[in-house]
Amino acid sequence: MTASTPTLLDAIKGRGSLHILSDDIAVSDARIQEIVQEGILHAPSPFNCQAGRAVVLFKEEHKKFWDLAYEAAKASVPPPAFEKAFEPRIKMFRAAYGTILFYESQNALDKVIEKVPMVKAAMPQWWSEHATGMLQYAIWTMLCAEGLGVNLQHYSPMVDAPAAKQWDIPADWSLKAQMVFGKPA
Repeated sequence: MTASTPTLLDAIKGRGSLHILSDDIAVSDARIQEIVQEGILHAPSPFNCQAGRAVVLFKEEHKKFWDLAYEAAKASVPPPAFEKAFEPRIKMFRAAYGTILFYESQNALDKVIEKVPMVKAAMPQWWSEHATGMLQYAIWTMLCAEGLGVNLQHYSPMVDAPAAKQWDIPADWSLKAQMVFGKPA
């Protein structure tokens, strides 16, 4: 490894939560999709179940998601809180380039439980708390290593149904988080 080759530690140190992002990025959509696919394939999961799923939204599809979030928040959050906190944040996220919707597949988890029934009680914690966090962290770190700014949001459950309808999400998928990415401003 040369002095100019970044290490995993460099990537971890460079990862941060950036909220003000623009849609002017130099990373290709194909590269971002590759990062997400590799993250899902290689991030640790209980019994290697790989229950993580993702929908990557670019440009206009990304904006559609944040428009859905805006409408969902406006309908469910008291007006003063919406206007003070939600509205400006959603507009800020919408200005970025893309969003990754992170899901977990209950069918994938059920397959593990069928094979190893004694882990049924622990699976929600192992997957929802441990594996999904590692998956999000791995992808976040890889996106930052590409020079992108990233932040992680949690607009569930208010956006779950509209997003599922808009992008034809399988019924066994459960939305866990939304990762916004773009050019650091």
